[in-house]
Amino acid sequence: MPRMRTVDAAIRILEIEGATQLFGLPGAAINPFYSAMRAHGGIKHILARHVEAASHMAEGYTRAAAGNIGVCVGTSGPAGTDMVTGLYSAAADSIPILAITGQAPVDKLHKEDFQAVDIAAIAAPVTKMATTVREPGQVPGAFAQAFHLMRSGRPGPVLIDLPLDVQLGEIDFDPDTYRPLPVYKPSATADQCARAINMLTSAERPLIVAGGGIVNADASDALVEFAETVNVPVVPTLMGWGTIPDDHPLTAGMAGLQTAHRYGNATMLAADFVLGIGNRWANRHTGGLDTYRRGRRFVHVDIEPTQIGRVFAPDFGIVSDAKAALEQLLVVAKQRRAAGRLPDWTAWVAECQERKRTMRRKTHFDDVPIKPQRVYEEMNRVFGRDVRYVTSIGLSQIAGGQFLQVFKPRNWINCGQAGPLGWTLPAALGAVTADRDATVVGLSGDYDFQFLIEELAVGAQFNLPYIHVLVNNSYLGLIRQAQRSFDMNYCVSLGFDNINSQEAASTASPKDYGVDHRQVAEGMGCKAIQVVEPDAIAAALHAAQRLTREHKVPVVVEIFLEKITNIAMGTEIDNIVEFEHSDVPDPVGHAALID
Repeated sequence: MPRMRTVDAAIRILEIEGATQLFGLPGAAINPFYSAMRAHGGIKHILARHVEAASHMAEGYTRAAAGNIGVCVGTSGPAGTDMVTGLYSAAADSIPILAITGQAPVDKLHKEDFQAVDIAAIAAPVTKMATTVREPGQVPGAFAQAFHLMRSGRPGPVLIDLPLDVQLGEIDFDPDTYRPLPVYKPSATADQCARAINMLTSAERPLIVAGGGIVNADASDALVEFAETVNVPVVPTLMGWGTIPDDHPLTAGMAGLQTAHRYGNATMLAADFVLGIGNRWANRHTGGLDTYRRGRRFVHVDIEPTQIGRVFAPDFGIVSDAKAALEQLLVVAKQRRAAGRLPDWTAWVAECQERKRTMRRKTHFDDVPIKPQRVYEEMNRVFGRDVRYVTSIGLSQIAGGQFLQVFKPRNWINCGQAGPLGWTLPAALGAVTADRDATVVGLSGDYDFQFLIEELAVGAQFNLPYIHVLVNNSYLGLIRQAQRSFDMNYCVSLGFDNINSQEAASTASPKDYGVDHRQVAEGMGCKAIQVVEPDAIAAALHAAQRLTREHKVPVVVEIFLEKITNIAMGTEIDNIVEFEHSDVPDPVGHAALID
């Protein structure tokens, strides 16, 4: 049997498991692993500027890659603690990423050695497994178990911590005999699906709630076929957005407190039955449970047994992978349809479509400074059906959820539950790395953009072209809006009179908005365009598309907004505070381009 260092075995396992894209930073305690990476040559590596960013790159990669797993790597001590936010984000949204950290030698772990920290204990609450491997012979098993856990049941992240002496240790390992462990995914039974269909067919106004588990299971086609077979409208969650195209006749809009549509909430309130598949009943989707549940029965399908009943007890629960459940539900539904035993919900579908046609929020504004709604209208026009959006949190993300359009799975990449600021930029770089042919568009407010702004240099160095739409209101806009309930506007302004801000004939940079992002982006090797007039937005977006093709670097389109705009949101799905809306299709003629 071949004898090799443990790190050489680890690299070979990564190759066999298909995880051949790494994001990270070398360091003294992880250098043996990097030496193995260099020796084998089958692993690609992107050098991040911050280890937290590397973890977000890995997550963006996994979300876009459809079947592959992103890996982030760092040295001992702060590298691991920097990754914790990324691990939390991945765990919260059921995304598998593998974090690999270096560590002090085993006999130094209890002696407060330099950069020696119990990262396995720190990371345990936000991973499916976090382990410090203390014996060289355990390394292959640790990696095999990592991939088994990341892919089985509810997906999620794993951290493997490798002490320096364990990395250098030699073991007997034959890559030719290594086999990935079988993946476990529960499957719905025919009887369970028959009962769910019985409950569905007893309803007068049924809905399907499509969650992110459908995206993870690559089951969007099965969802659409099932919805069409039973002729039941679909409400995607934020994580499930794109599982059914926004312009599909059965798409009923999103429901919720923030990233929701007026017609989506109205349809949810009108429904009497909800079949939730691969969703969590997240609080920003449901709002108060009394309002959300009143007058409705629920079936909940989820791959994780402990998710059933976690938020509220459904009338019937099924533990199943989303794709397996949809395939079995489809079998039962087709049998019922062939026997003429499916109700005719045509009138209900038409009612949902009418709400979708008429209950729109206004997007067409000609104001200067620019209103954010206009930005999303122009993004819909310019980017079309195939664009892949990446965004994090804040008013920009909330407004994006209300006004953008998504037509395909994995084309809305959003850290939903954790929502760490700074996530957008590195996650977009990870998404580009996974699919360089895709049109990737990041969406940030100025605060999110500044958190990990140094990663722009990564995009320039490794030729990772994408467009970053930066909507700049020089405010922590979401927090400012939330402070209205305290009658204050406190510690949320990012604006200042920048004495170094430059004006140019073709661009404008309002000095009191603070940071001159154009200068920063260009100083890091990227391109940047600034926009102050609404009629210039489309031309800037088209120019950004051209610049990404020509230069193969990130292009920042900074759009200066009015500083204070309130975006619709509320505390209950029947009590959303609206600030700008129209109850008829947009009179300017943009009805097909707005929600």
